[in-house]
Amino acid sequence: MDLCAQCPRQDDKGCCGFYSPVFYPTDLAYLYINEPELLRHIFSLDRLTILDASVTVNNVIEGESYRCRFHSQAGGCTLPQHLRESVCRHFVCAGIGWMEEEGLQDWRDFFENLTEYEIETNNRWSEILAAMGITLRKPDLRDRFFSELAKLYQENLDNLPDFMKSMPKEEVRTLRRSLNFGTAWIL
Repeated sequence: MDLCAQCPRQDDKGCCGFYSPVFYPTDLAYLYINEPELLRHIFSLDRLTILDASVTVNNVIEGESYRCRFHSQAGGCTLPQHLRESVCRHFVCAGIGWMEEEGLQDWRDFFENLTEYEIETNNRWSEILAAMGITLRKPDLRDRFFSELAKLYQENLDNLPDFMKSMPKEEVRTLRRSLNFGTAWIL
């Protein structure tokens, strides 16, 4: 779901005024393999928080609040959904209230399992890389970091958990909701 370009809050940034995207090992591996130019762009930005195995693209002050650096007033997120970090990639606005839908229990379960799986995978990969003495904090180790990360990513792709295999690759569901404009819209 991507209503960001026309957020009912009518503040031209909705949740993107409150969040700084964090790219964890699973996100970084995907970008390294599939979109290395974007990964280079991320590391070229200023105002980053670089930890051992993650990168936060810190938002910027804008007026009385903030704005995500990937958010455009003209069209919402500038990154295609598959290139966003995990929170933004899987985000469904709370105002939609999809989790209360009786017929969406399978997707609720899927996203709960996915969240747990990603956290566990990111933690495990971080530990493996740390045991090798590899960290993103040292620019001279980043090539090795990404090379090892790509190997871990491929191993995981070859052994996906059952909950991922059981869901359709693509599915369309339609929900109808009344919109509440302004701050009455829940983020």
